Amino acid sequence: MNSMVKPPVGPSPSPVLGLHHFAYRCRDAEETRAFYEDLLGLPLVHVVKEDIVPSTREKSPFVHLFFALRDGSSIAFFDLGDNVKPEPSPNTPAWVNHLALRVPTLKDVEIMKERLEANGVSVLGVTDHEFVKSIYFFDPNGIRLEFAAETATEEELEEFARQAHESLAKWTKEKKQPAAAS
Repeated sequence: MNSMVKPPVGPSPSPVLGLHHFAYRCRDAEETRAFYEDLLGLPLVHVVKEDIVPSTREKSPFVHLFFALRDGSSIAFFDLGDNVKPEPSPNTPAWVNHLALRVPTLKDVEIMKERLEANGVSVLGVTDHEFVKSIYFFDPNGIRLEFAAETATEEELEEFARQAHESLAKWTKEKKQPAAAS
């Protein structure tokens, strides 16, 4: 274990059943709705409009949009009413932060690529990642998305899982170590 990582304390973690939603900022709620619902086929299922942020009690009017995925989870967006897109992280390459969405088959990846390109969206791929094949594109807010179809067999996935900790330990040992604190 990395000497900087402390083992957790306290009660055992509760079971995590799945993703409820992942939220991003958007420039314009209707532009975002049209992209996710009309183009990608994700139905708009809930809208919350507030003037006060429930968690922090800050005054900040917003609308919070939820688009459903077939597994019951959602992609959500906050329109803060100022027509400003989220800014990318200044220290992270544009290809790193992205949301990958699973589709049933490679054929579905190809269909979505064709649909996106027919509607003027620039698409990268189909890219082979050893266990999935996928395409990449940006939404109107500059958020990078991926459609991925699993291509690995159950046996291959089980082997990846068996090797995961060993692979991480090897990477941790090989990567540049942070400078010692002074």
